[in-house]
Amino acid sequence: MELKNGGNTIKIEIKLSSENEEPHAIIYTNKITDEIQKAVEILEKSSKPIIPVKKDNRMIFIRFDEIYIIKSANDKNNVLTENESYETQKRLYELESILGRDFFRISKSAIVNIMKIDKVSPSLNGIMYVTMKNGLSDVISRKYLPNFKKHIGL
Repeated sequence: MELKNGGNTIKIEIKLSSENEEPHAIIYTNKITDEIQKAVEILEKSSKPIIPVKKDNRMIFIRFDEIYIIKSANDKNNVLTENESYETQKRLYELESILGRDFFRISKSAIVNIMKIDKVSPSLNGIMYVTMKNGLSDVISRKYLPNFKKHIGL
């Protein structure tokens, strides 16, 4: 299938497979054009909560429930799933506003998926750590700790 938009053509391939439990989209492109950006926006507004991420110059769409932690470091925002790390162009405050109640900001540079937390534990110096079900861990900053405790019912 091809989609023509002015002088540009976008080739669309749809594969049906009983192995896929949930639909997902992968866009292969050599650059992000207006047409690609429009396609991303349409997919973002779909009924399933998904966000576009990048890995190895590929744009991939992942569901919110696949996300464990979103971390900001060195001017890059990384979306960490069970076994993968992806990059997103969205800022943490943008993600925070669209992710929903299952996600909570634990520091200036991290948002966690509450449903993927394995344990929350204190350290000797009064700092709390969150450990995710996939083994990833991060510090819950003192500034965010009271609201985090309230959010999870502690």
